[in-house]
Amino acid sequence: MEKRISYVFPIYNEEGNIKLFYDTINKVTKSLKDKYELEYVFINDGSKDKSLELLKNLQKNDSRIKIIDFTRNFGHQLAVTAGIDYAHGDAVIIMDSDMQDPPSVSLELIQKWENGYDVVYAQRRTRKDNFLKKITAKIFYRILNGLSNIDIPKDTGDFRLINRKVVDVLKDCREHNRFLRGLISAIGFRQMAVLFDRDERYAGRTGYSIKKMIQLAKDGILGFSAAPIQFITISAISLNVVSIISILLIILFSIFDIKSFLTKDVYVLLTFLLFFTSLQLLAVALLGEYILRIYKETQNRPLYIIDEVYE
Repeated sequence: MEKRISYVFPIYNEEGNIKLFYDTINKVTKSLKDKYELEYVFINDGSKDKSLELLKNLQKNDSRIKIIDFTRNFGHQLAVTAGIDYAHGDAVIIMDSDMQDPPSVSLELIQKWENGYDVVYAQRRTRKDNFLKKITAKIFYRILNGLSNIDIPKDTGDFRLINRKVVDVLKDCREHNRFLRGLISAIGFRQMAVLFDRDERYAGRTGYSIKKMIQLAKDGILGFSAAPIQFITISAISLNVVSIISILLIILFSIFDIKSFLTKDVYVLLTFLLFFTSLQLLAVALLGEYILRIYKETQNRPLYIIDEVYE
């Protein structure tokens, strides 16, 4: 039997990109038709434009297209999750449809998979983004790797190929605050990088607002690192040591009748008070983040809700 390759494309307000993207991916995958059965899984993540209508029109002439239509916008990570859940391929390729992930790179991913790798991730050699996006992404991945107890490849997104073994394991991982590139790294198996140059977005605006990027960064750090909790412990120990030293100094000042500079300057006292109070609030906030994640898991709500599947 022919092996099947599934392409997973999350879609959110991409009406300006869909036609060009489909034509490009169709042209790129022509060389695969004699060797593999192909499947295109588009996930309409609550688009408010004509994305769904355009996808339906494409499907009329291409039976390989499967469309998963969400009831609302659930976010990029959950859209990709749904695509993985509904993909039937021996290998699944995840990529965005805004032309920033060059479709031609998927052929290199497949080649590495044919050589025996279970996960082949596309690693950005260069990227055509604004300076702020470049520098924040670079800082984030360095911080994440420094804090995490697993090795998450730097300068990578969700653009990658995963084989059926990895898909089956990933489908058992159902946490709500998802950071897929971290989950795939944590799963293990044989993994390999393919370097590529990331292009500019062809049309429209990115669906990743600053708020969503911050949330994704939080999911990456809190989901794969115990450092925030350890920070609270270290801070508590450090503050205890400082308080003991302060008590000893007060005793010494009292014995030797030395007037402490702290008693002379109320502002210094206020500064110390604000500093310690802010640390306490930070500790409570970090604990709250973890408790919120536990609460979401205990609710056991579905990761996403599908309105209709077109195939």
